[in-house]
Amino acid sequence: MGIIVANLFITLDGVYQAPGGREEDIEGDFAFGGWQAPVSDDEAGAAIGAEISRIDALLLGRKTYDIFAAYWPHQSDEIGGTLNRVPKFVVSSSPADPGWAGTTVLPDAAAAGRLREEYDQVHMFGSGVLIRSLLAADVIDRLHLWLYPITLGEGKRLFDTGTIPASFRLAEPARTFPKGAVSLVYERAGDVQTQDMAGA
Repeated sequence: MGIIVANLFITLDGVYQAPGGREEDIEGDFAFGGWQAPVSDDEAGAAIGAEISRIDALLLGRKTYDIFAAYWPHQSDEIGGTLNRVPKFVVSSSPADPGWAGTTVLPDAAAAGRLREEYDQVHMFGSGVLIRSLLAADVIDRLHLWLYPITLGEGKRLFDTGTIPASFRLAEPARTFPKGAVSLVYERAGDVQTQDMAGA
């Protein structure tokens, strides 16, 4: 059985919108597109590249798929080579005509979860809405947050209204990078437990 790994570039205040470019996602008049590069560095970039090299299949939500499909088919670097080579799956409840070679449309989170039966490592990038639905269906095996040392005060947030209560355990040692970014890899650890601090 394989695993589904959700990778998300995220700010200290939980924003994941448009890390890669100014025009990547301007929904809601978002003014901070391209916030990731100034707080990234070569070491963080190499770690992200290493994560991408492990992909056996790519899983995306519809909006992130459209962003990726407009850019990556035209890239011939190592990351582009990987993303163009692996099978791609986009979850969309509306009819879709994917133009990126090797893409299959899936109807829902349950279908996405079944990808673990076919591939060793299914990776997601971005796709916050899909990540929330997969967390609710308990089919994400690892949540890999790439946390960057900035706050934006606006934009799409991963853990917003409607987030399910859940506990997580650190699956790998946290890794820090020269400009302050931190790599945090979590696995689900069951329901939320509560107790008074005096009894801890």
